[in-house]
Amino acid sequence: MPTRKIPFITNEYYHIYNRTIDKVLSYKRKRDYQRFVLTLQYYMHCGLQTRLSKYLQLNVKEKQSIFAKLTTTAQKHVVILSFCLMPNHFHVLLKQTSPDGITKFMSQLQNSYTRYFNTKYRRLGPLFLDQFGAVRIEKDEQLLHVHRYIHLNPYSSFIVKSLDGLLVYEWSSLKEYINQDAKLCVTDDILSYFKDKKHYLEFILDQADYQRKLKQIEHLLLERD
Repeated sequence: MPTRKIPFITNEYYHIYNRTIDKVLSYKRKRDYQRFVLTLQYYMHCGLQTRLSKYLQLNVKEKQSIFAKLTTTAQKHVVILSFCLMPNHFHVLLKQTSPDGITKFMSQLQNSYTRYFNTKYRRLGPLFLDQFGAVRIEKDEQLLHVHRYIHLNPYSSFIVKSLDGLLVYEWSSLKEYINQDAKLCVTDDILSYFKDKKHYLEFILDQADYQRKLKQIEHLLLERD
């Protein structure tokens, strides 16, 4: 595995992303998307005693007991500020909250989902690229820009055709920010920059068409071998 150029520092923010090998679809059905979101939610916790696949086989009472302990007492590898799942890649904006937390979280996340995906679709081998992408967030402006970029991804990539479609896109955390039903993400870090949710949403949508235009000419901006 290539040496990573940036260190992962506890209490710092990072934009984490990865795509599938050969850009194969990483989610073929709605349940696959649901499983990935659940995997994000499960493996951000430290001190797990069982794999997610085993946890899901427990009865309801056992699962409720374990999850209650995780959400109230367990330390986390990371806290997630925003995420977006796309057909062959994903983006996560997070903060590392324990030493080496990002590395542990991403290893468990990708390995767990790959086992699930390969078992379900009778596939062998890695699903994601060997090394995930990571960018350290160094300024407030960068934090907000990356957060907006992640939430606009379905629109700028034409996965959804309209801004109305973006607002109801099921596989991103935007709905957690605008509907006040945060379940996976910590929203206070981002929302503290805005007077209210109306101003937040205006900020998100203000650059939507500009970002879509940039996406259309992205191939012209990339370096060639």
